[in-house]
This record gives sequence, C-alpha cells and structure tokens, in this order.
Amino acid sequence: MALGLLFGACGHSSSSAGKKVFYYNESDGIASLDPAFAKNRSIMWALHQLYNTLVETDNNLRIVPALARSWEVSADRSTWTFRLRTDVFFHDDPVFPDGRGRRLVAADIVYSFNRLLDPRTASSGAWIFHGRIDTTGVAFQALDDSTFRLRLSHPFNPILGLLSMEYCSVVAREAVEKYGKDFRSHPCGTGPFRFRSWEEGQDLILLKNQHYFEKDSTGRRLPYLDAVKITFNEEKAAEFLLFRQGQLDFINEIDPSFKDEVLSKRGVLKAEWKGKIVLSVAPQLNTEYLGILVDTANAMVKTSPLRFRAVRQAINYGFDRRKMMLYLRNSLGLPAESGFVPAGLPSFDSLLVKGYHYDPDKARQLLASAGYQDGKGVGTIKLLTVPNYSDFASFIARQLEDIGLHVQVEVVQKSLLLEETAQSQALFFRGSWIADYPDAENYLSVFYSRNPAPPNYTRYNDPVFDRLYEQALRESNDSVRYSLYRQMDQRVMDAAPVVPLWYDEVVHLINPRVQGLEPNGLNLLELRRVDIKGAGIAE
Repeated sequence: MALGLLFGACGHSSSSAGKKVFYYNESDGIASLDPAFAKNRSIMWALHQLYNTLVETDNNLRIVPALARSWEVSADRSTWTFRLRTDVFFHDDPVFPDGRGRRLVAADIVYSFNRLLDPRTASSGAWIFHGRIDTTGVAFQALDDSTFRLRLSHPFNPILGLLSMEYCSVVAREAVEKYGKDFRSHPCGTGPFRFRSWEEGQDLILLKNQHYFEKDSTGRRLPYLDAVKITFNEEKAAEFLLFRQGQLDFINEIDPSFKDEVLSKRGVLKAEWKGKIVLSVAPQLNTEYLGILVDTANAMVKTSPLRFRAVRQAINYGFDRRKMMLYLRNSLGLPAESGFVPAGLPSFDSLLVKGYHYDPDKARQLLASAGYQDGKGVGTIKLLTVPNYSDFASFIARQLEDIGLHVQVEVVQKSLLLEETAQSQALFFRGSWIADYPDAENYLSVFYSRNPAPPNYTRYNDPVFDRLYEQALRESNDSVRYSLYRQMDQRVMDAAPVVPLWYDEVVHLINPRVQGLEPNGLNLLELRRVDIKGAGIAE
C-alpha cells in the first residue's frame, strides 16, 4: 500500500511506497472532530485516534493509565489527584511557535474540562460533570504542570469510567482559540495519529504521530501503522463489495442484507469464506430491549393493561428469544434471559439475577391472574419500533398472538421515537442502551427515579431501588457494590418495566492482512497496535 497513491491528489510523490495504511468506511459519516461533541460511535472512533484521556479502558474493560501515570483518592472518595506523564506532546500545528507541538501540562486538562461545561461550547457531554463536581470551590485544579486535582461534590465510584470517555479528551487551548468554530475540522490532540486532511463526504486521512509517547512491551514505538484512511460511502452493499475486493480492511457489524451470505444460522463463517476473511465476535456492552411506560400518573398508563405487572411479565415469558436470535441474528448476540445489565460487565451473573425465558404456559397463567383469560379484554397493544428492528418486533408480535395478546407493530423514524419516549408519549417501545463507561451503574441509572427521560424512559419509580442505587454510589468495595447492582437488577426484572431482548456482541469482518485488531466491550476502534502484513482478500 503506497502513501503516494493514497495522497497523490494532494501532491505527495510515490516515494512513500511500502507504507502501512489502514482503510475503513464510515457509512454514518462524521459530524465533528471536536471531542466536545463525541456523541456517537462514528465520531468517537476518529477521536480515539487523535486524542488521549487521563485514563482509558483496556480490552478487558479495566481502567488503566493514559495521560495520567497514576492517581490517588482521598479517604472520603471525593478528591482525586492524578500524576501526569511528562513525555506527552500535542501534535505539530501552526498554532504553536515554529509549528512544533508543545508539552501537555495539567492546565490543559483544567481547560478541556471547563470547556465541556462552558454553555458557549454547548457540549453534548456536559452531563458528565453536572451534579457530580464540587461547585462550592475549585473543581478542576492544576497543582503544578504534572499534577491535576478533581473535586467531586459527593463520592461517585464510576468517575474513572466517565473520565475515559472521548468527551474528556484533552485539547490544546491555542487550537480552540485560533480555529474557533472551525476547530471541528482542525483537531489538535496528543493521540497516536494526527490530522492530515478531511474532505467531508469523501475521505478523512490521519497520519502516524511520530512523537507519540507510548511503546509496546518490546520498546517499539506505537502506532505501527503509517496512516488511516476513512471513506464515507453510505451504501452498506457497496461497503461490503469494497471489503470483498480488499479495498477496506474491516467492517463493523454485518448488515442484514448480506449476513446470510457470510454466516450460518449458528453464527460461524460459511465454508466458502474461511481463509478469505476473519470473523471476530466478542461481548459488547449493549442491551437491546422493549420499554414499557409504568408511570401510573400518566393518562396513557391508567387505561392500559400494561399497568399490571403480570401482563408485563407475560410479555417477557411469551416469546422465544433463542429462536429469535437464531433466525433473525444468525446467533450474533446472547438471548437476554438474565437482567438489564449485559454480559461482559464484572457484576454480571446469570445465576444470581433471574430474568425470563420462553414459557407460554406461564405467560397465559399470568394473563389470567390479571383478569385477562386467554388475552380477552386486553385489546390491541401498539409497539413502536424503528425500521431496522421491525422484523424483531413482528416476530415478537406473532409469538404473543399464541398467548392471546394482539400487538400492533408501528414503524416510525428514530427521531420521532426518541422524541415520544423522552416526552413519555410512548407506552410500549423499542430501545437499546449502549454503555457510556464500563460500570453497571450506567445501566441501573436508567431506572433511578430522580433521573428524567432520558435515561429513565419507562419512568420507573421504586424507593427501595433508589436507596440501593444511592448506597452503591458510595460503596468503595467492588464485591459489595456488585451485590447491590445485582439486587437492583433483580428488582427491575421482577417489576418488568422492560423486556430485555439480547445482549449485543461486537462483530467485525477483518481482512486477513490485518493483525492485532482486538475487540473490546465498548466497541472502540483501537488501532495503536494494529499491523498490516501479507496479501489482501483472495477472490
């Protein structure tokens, strides 16, 4: 792969032949390269290459050092002190004297975090610190160039997970102030790759940061790649064709239009693809579910049979998750027969948190106990979903017919569904919860009564759950906290304001020439240790 071919239109010569370039397509596009707007996967993937955070998650979802080499927490767990690396430099950029990137210091972290909270920034990530930091004093403080202090208003043990999010990437004040609103397309970070060019709708090119601070276990400087090229083809079929031709190095997820061509119903590569592509599957922190509005003060709920717990439980028992996964997902993902908290988190334990499995007889008994023998008197229940999930909704509706429930599937656009759920206007709806950070608290916050919608779309309200939730936030012992998490998860399952469908998985199709592309539960694209060897896909 030649950088000369890659950048030929930009005036580069072919002398770059033999360089290692990683190619992928982003069908969803990239709206910004400003970390303050890291609100979706496509943006986060690009930002992860350009920036660093104080701490980060490894492939096992453990919090590990990044810009911070170490940290300590006060006895009351409200003050966190981070000792920073002293060998980190911003990318070379015209905003710096002589165009050479300067060393990162603690004041850069103070600036970056304050910028998130600044109303003028209008960051979608400001929620990270709202209600959590000390507003009576100085929440963010540079004690010296290599020491940063964070003060919380109260203990919040998942704070390190929040600080690992791309929103908390450290930016250079000089770049933000010089480029202003155009900072979105002039990123300047400390990450393994630096910005080269971005032709929106066409391609984004990142080059190796020759001054990157990390090395591998043998002392070799990271990253191994020389460049990353991201294209923006909106058509998934075209993306798959380019991948087959060896022009892309991997695909994230398998589009329904070609999953049966590549995979068996058991989720393995078909014989004709073995040796030509690599299938990588690993747990992802994402729970797909159906939500049920349970706010009894809402007029919609007062007259709905879904106000009865037995009816909600009947729905949970009334369809076969395993069959649904086999036929509609080619076995990609785990049937959600435990709680709302997904597999992959350390607190997950399917033996201690009991969810629902397919039991139509039990479902009929529950309906009868609620006064709806064989579903009589229930009427029609409307289920709102989005186009991509209409086949799952239809499968569930057909199976619920067998226990006497008539479910009408209504397909709406995602924007409308989000609006109606946020305003408590959707009684029964499709949802998914993708973790922002690797802690079960992120999932259980969905049911904390003091939280608005989002995240509490069902308007679940349980004082016992709330007490357990608040206790867990103060608890520093992991084993005790995990036990509290499981108690909360079980209470939610028993009350059934949600119908968990499946725990998702990260699914990658990879070109065999790519080595070291490892999955992680947050589905972050980690390219620091990716290398390229050998030939591309053979047709």
